[in-house]
Amino acid sequence: MSETEQVRGKRKGEIGRVVSDGMDKTVVVEVRDAASHTTYKKIVRRHKRLKAHDEGNDAHVGDTVRIAETRPLSKTKRWRVVEIVERAK
Repeated sequence: MSETEQVRGKRKGEIGRVVSDGMDKTVVVEVRDAASHTTYKKIVRRHKRLKAHDEGNDAHVGDTVRIAETRPLSKTKRWRVVEIVERAK
């Protein structure tokens, strides 16, 4: 572990699918989750739409990407694209 990783600490990371790439250097990533309801024990599917910084405009709609939490970059953007896991077919 390098010195910078020790200082920065643990960062949240997610894997999701790009649902919009219309903005410059920004993509909207939908992260899906399934959890058991606390009372009824039924599986409940949830999703979050997070805005992520994409410096090179490399990610496009349908791509699966890994994103990481970062400092606030704008009013709604607090994530950045780390890598493109799988390209859209």
